[in-house]
Amino acid sequence: MRLVDRRRIASFGLRDIWRRLGRRVAPLRLALSPLALHVPDRLIVAPTDLRSLDPFVAEEILDGRFPMAGRTLETFGESPFAVDLPSRVFAERLHSFAWLRHIRAKKTEEACAHAREIVDDWIIRYGRRRRGIAWEPSVVAERVIAWLSHSTVVLHKAEAGFYRRFMKSLAYQVRYLRKIARYTPEGETRLRQRIALAMASISMPTRAAFIRREGLRLDRELEEQILADGGHVSRNPRAILDILLDLLPLRQTYINLGHDLPSKLIPAIDRMYPALRFFRHQDGDLALFNGASATPASELMSVLRYDESGGRPFKALPHMNYQRLSVSGTTLIVDTGRPLSPDLSCTAHAGTLSFEMSSGKHRFIVNSGSPKWAGRSYRSIAKSTAAHSTVSLDEASSSRIVKSKLAGALLLPGVTTVDIERWDDPHGNDWLKTVHDGYVRDHGYFHQREIGLSSKGDKIKGHDRLFLAEGAEAPGAAIAAVARFHIHPSVTLKRRDEESVAMRAADGETWIFAAPGLDVLIDEDIFFADVSGIRPSQQLVIEFSLPQTSEIRWMLRRGD
Repeated sequence: MRLVDRRRIASFGLRDIWRRLGRRVAPLRLALSPLALHVPDRLIVAPTDLRSLDPFVAEEILDGRFPMAGRTLETFGESPFAVDLPSRVFAERLHSFAWLRHIRAKKTEEACAHAREIVDDWIIRYGRRRRGIAWEPSVVAERVIAWLSHSTVVLHKAEAGFYRRFMKSLAYQVRYLRKIARYTPEGETRLRQRIALAMASISMPTRAAFIRREGLRLDRELEEQILADGGHVSRNPRAILDILLDLLPLRQTYINLGHDLPSKLIPAIDRMYPALRFFRHQDGDLALFNGASATPASELMSVLRYDESGGRPFKALPHMNYQRLSVSGTTLIVDTGRPLSPDLSCTAHAGTLSFEMSSGKHRFIVNSGSPKWAGRSYRSIAKSTAAHSTVSLDEASSSRIVKSKLAGALLLPGVTTVDIERWDDPHGNDWLKTVHDGYVRDHGYFHQREIGLSSKGDKIKGHDRLFLAEGAEAPGAAIAAVARFHIHPSVTLKRRDEESVAMRAADGETWIFAAPGLDVLIDEDIFFADVSGIRPSQQLVIEFSLPQTSEIRWMLRRGD
């Protein structure tokens, strides 16, 4: 590892240590604070939760089984907090209490009483411990939102003693969030903390000054994290949906209670809707870039029904750095960017110049996506360039994925610049040419990708070229290069000849992939972003060697 890399990791690691120390000191400062904890006597409102409900999950919880994070925990009548939990991700979901929303689908007295028992047990066991997974910043923010939104379930016919304990714990968690928010790194978690605090300020009786203060802090966070084109700084398409799922109920709660809205709230929402529609494929799902995973259709539709912006999706998101080519039911979405800050590199993927393609009601070419509930090893694989529909050299990623004991997995340059050119030719075909420098440092090569979509949407031409940087010397030994095209699991492949493969969707729509003069291989693959979990899939692979072969051409055409 080069000295500059060590310095980057050390610098990031020191910032991470400072934040961790801050989060450890914050609870102590909270405990030693001379100010008595103000406990509201009631809640004013329960904000709406737009996320999907599942009556089956509610019935399972009532029977002592907790299905979440891809696992099911059987408690045999015990509290879920009294038994060993199957994974860290499961523990995060359990402690977040986001599962309370499912109880609304079966809101009987028995169901509400059972949910109340679990909440009470959590208060007894973890309410003052202030350490471990239960008090991770992201988990606390989700739990505050869940307790506020589903208080009508938890507090239904609750006795006065529990009501008081619930309000005291909620007030304590809100105060804790205020203390630790400044130590949370830039990203979705910090924004969710500010949303939770703003939601608490209007849902619990408090002074108008507190409501204004939390609104101003939310404004600052929205200004920092929601880009001018409506994207999120993480460059994750799914983050846009998740943030809207929290912002829309918050906006409506402000309006219902007659409070002045934070000045940046509505403009941010209005910008985010076109960005969300930009990433929608023909099948209605979101593109799989930079940590995006499976998107429940019900959640996407529950957000889109509030969309008043209308119109066709943009051709580009210049701040989020993506390009979209779309005509006559055929859509391509291309990643033309890199992480926007070191903090955000922890969740970014090395997928520069990768693309996804959909047609009709189906996705054909995709990226592997991010596993929603899997462990670190799968997440690391999902970050690699090989898990994206683009070209990799010497089995390396275009941006280096470095694991640090201090800072975790980081995405280091790699890619520092991406040049973009977009034009329409005289025949009305839409062309995109992009170049990145991710392989220059280690191999001396730029990667250029050119993609053209015909005016009728029935043909796509691709050209991948690798050329030496100015002043770089050609390598003495051959460098293995691989172009991968990951196929969605719902699509079946049938070989036509050595150069071409037919891709067929369930309804019969067919596209032909061909690479004249080259062998197109069909290989096994893994699709991480299915709603049911990790699934086997297939990929099309073109192997070549530099400098003997420095460019390849491929095409897609709609078949009969």
